Amino acid sequence: MTLTKLNPLLNELTTTRDRLNRFFGRNDEWDTEGNLFVPDWAPSVDILEKENEIRIKAELPGVDAKDVAVTVDNNVLTIKGERHLEKDVKKESYHRMERAYGSFSRSFSLPDTVDLGNVRAEYKDGLLTLSLPKKAAAKSRTVEIKAA
Repeated sequence: MTLTKLNPLLNELTTTRDRLNRFFGRNDEWDTEGNLFVPDWAPSVDILEKENEIRIKAELPGVDAKDVAVTVDNNVLTIKGERHLEKDVKKESYHRMERAYGSFSRSFSLPDTVDLGNVRAEYKDGLLTLSLPKKAAAKSRTVEIKAA
């Protein structure tokens, strides 16, 4: 699997921009003329490897199971979906909006040891759990040493 490091410089630049906006009296959360939707968001995931499988857990609060799709193609697992804004609340009613809405997509390169034909997905209480079993040949085993 490919892991990506976070860039601390990007976080610092974002913090500096927010401070300057507050200093000059501009607050994006109160700006009702701007975009209501945060353009990019991605659910947080945990990836755990066990002896017999790899397990991926993705947090999808507020997302209906019917709005999520999981695909595996060329050893790449992709989770796509969309979180919708409540239809009964108008944009002008919000004082602050910190949750992101819209489409998301996360992709993960899978090792050759995964049995792609037996991937399972379960969705409960906003948590998507993917179980990726390992092929029988890929499971670790203990080799007995014979003394001569």
